Amino acid sequence: MFWDTLPKNFLALAPMANVTDVSFREMFAQYGSPDVYWTEFVSADALVSAGVQSAKIDLRFFESQRPIIAQLFTSSPEKMGIASIMCRDMGFDGIDINMGCPDTGIEKSGSGAFCIKHPDKAYAVYTAACSSGLPVSVKTRIGYSKIQLDWIRFVLELKAPAVTFHLRTRNELSLVPAHWDLMADIVALRNSIHPHTLLIGNGDITTKKQAKECMEKYQCDGVMVGRGVFGNPWFFSGATPTAQEKLKALIEHAYLFEKHLPEKNFDIMKKHIKAYCNNFDGARELRVILMEKATSAEDIERIIARHSV
Repeated sequence: MFWDTLPKNFLALAPMANVTDVSFREMFAQYGSPDVYWTEFVSADALVSAGVQSAKIDLRFFESQRPIIAQLFTSSPEKMGIASIMCRDMGFDGIDINMGCPDTGIEKSGSGAFCIKHPDKAYAVYTAACSSGLPVSVKTRIGYSKIQLDWIRFVLELKAPAVTFHLRTRNELSLVPAHWDLMADIVALRNSIHPHTLLIGNGDITTKKQAKECMEKYQCDGVMVGRGVFGNPWFFSGATPTAQEKLKALIEHAYLFEKHLPEKNFDIMKKHIKAYCNNFDGARELRVILMEKATSAEDIERIIARHSV
């Protein structure tokens, strides 16, 4: 099992909807790879429906992006079992179940943070995923409207190979600082229940140095980074790019997106334009132009070539 081969104090790239696609991950594979990759989260229901080919777009990956975990969500144990076997056959190294997404639509479907209030249903979905034979991990939050040690205990009692805790409650969204101080208590609880479960902390990490410090201070096994990596495929290498390097990477990212995700709307790249065009002289002016006029990778390359940085 790949979880057993990871380095001590490992770093993971978070699953983010309409962000962590194959082109985004490939930028990190080239500029500074994490120790573990996640896909963006994908509906198991969609994978067993007539729209399966569309759903599979979000599960594309390259061999350079290993180990890679498919993150799934559903309220149906039966569909989770089928989708998990599909992911196994597609060559994924593991499966992760999203039990923390606060999106109201996801919750209404009985998935994401809904699981926090319904651990019996969460257990059934988790058990179904294990039928694939792949290692099944969980990503969740530390409670719904408040910190819930009973929920944390429940998740640890699954004895999963790894659990990621976004260190906020569902209702806190990302509006308050992550409760990293709670991680030490979670580690102690893990040690008493199932010491072999790897604990991954998530929330408010903006630098590689900060991630390492959190692992040393709170004794978790890994750190997952989400928003902190935007516009910075050098994050896991620890390098600091120049403005020119950022713009070169933006162009490269845009061409990768067009080549490997032709079915997707190019507007998805807009969030990446905002992230790459940041923190250098002239960034704001260039960002405004790109956001207004760029509708292709070629447009981005041409506009940047004409803009003095």
